Amino acid sequence: MQLEWLIFPAWALLALGVLGTLYLATAAWAVRRVTRRRPAPLRVSIPVTILKPLHGTDFELEANLRSFCAQDYAPYQVVFGVADPNDSAVPVVRRLIADLPERDLALTVGGPAAPNRKVANLTNMLPQAKYPLLVIADSDMRVRPDYLATVAAEFADLQIGMVTCLYRGVSAGGLWSRLACLHVNNGFLPQAAVGEVLGAGDGAFGATMALHRATLEAAGGFESLAYELADDHALGVAVRGLGRQVALSPVLVDNLIFEPSFMALFRHELRWARTVRLVVPWGYAGTLVTHPAALAALALCLGVPAVWGWPVLGLALVIRGVTVRLNDRALGLSPSPLWLIPPRDLLSFVVFIGSFFTRSVAWRDRRFRIGRGGRLTLDGDSTA
Repeated sequence: MQLEWLIFPAWALLALGVLGTLYLATAAWAVRRVTRRRPAPLRVSIPVTILKPLHGTDFELEANLRSFCAQDYAPYQVVFGVADPNDSAVPVVRRLIADLPERDLALTVGGPAAPNRKVANLTNMLPQAKYPLLVIADSDMRVRPDYLATVAAEFADLQIGMVTCLYRGVSAGGLWSRLACLHVNNGFLPQAAVGEVLGAGDGAFGATMALHRATLEAAGGFESLAYELADDHALGVAVRGLGRQVALSPVLVDNLIFEPSFMALFRHELRWARTVRLVVPWGYAGTLVTHPAALAALALCLGVPAVWGWPVLGLALVIRGVTVRLNDRALGLSPSPLWLIPPRDLLSFVVFIGSFFTRSVAWRDRRFRIGRGGRLTLDGDSTA
């Protein structure tokens, strides 16, 4: 027998499903608008040091790193860093240094102990940086030759304290990598684009974070990020705390994604979701409306009349398929297979729900507990 009290949350879920279809259309418009922005002209060539923290060999790591060594810009330096001298990325970097003697490349090894190993790596790399403008970029990113010039040009505006970039997912091949790319290109990126277009964007994305060394020091340096899981977000907050702006560059970089298994994909996305939930809890809760098909399906299960529930579910599925196509076109990507969208959306909804059940995450080869604001503590350690 239908429980009558369930009909009220059922109608609420259906209303959120309708709102979610409107969000999808708005997000597709925002992606198109953000990707059509023109870069600012480069007025002054500011000397730049690119910091590339490494851990292991990502998919096509050498090609990724070479793209940063082939910039139409001068002068610039690239500093690579690893924590362990036996890291598998070391031979790749040494080969690059040998192959490109005309480039200013350096490798650092080691670093202080810190829960966030990327930040520990950056702390060790910083003394090798020669130039005042720092660009921090993840190892799984690949860029065009005009990337550095486009990012540096934003600093002509003296109100800007940091420049960051959006990124599109490019699959290394295989089902799990393709599902991960669908999330990046049709989940994360549209949300960031909506925030930017509406003037509510406050993201600082690890794909690229560029700032003057003096700004980094005024914001507390890398040492202040040692216990932050979302170090990019924390650095952006610190820069804005100085009264400076965080600007989104028009350049779009490629995130080369390789997920070897379903569990690797699931753990990665669950860690990401839990981090966002704990860092920006109200904003994360609002992303419930980005799952309109799941909301409509739940409303039907809870007793919404079929004459209302099925049309909303059908509309959500159609709008989702259309907007995925529009987003792929705006990002210059091949069309995503439509049959992948329902399992992708189901996985996204499961991750959303699962993110509320624990504060523990697996990162690299260690397990952490995430405290308030995204602070890291090793599981079982109460001293941090």
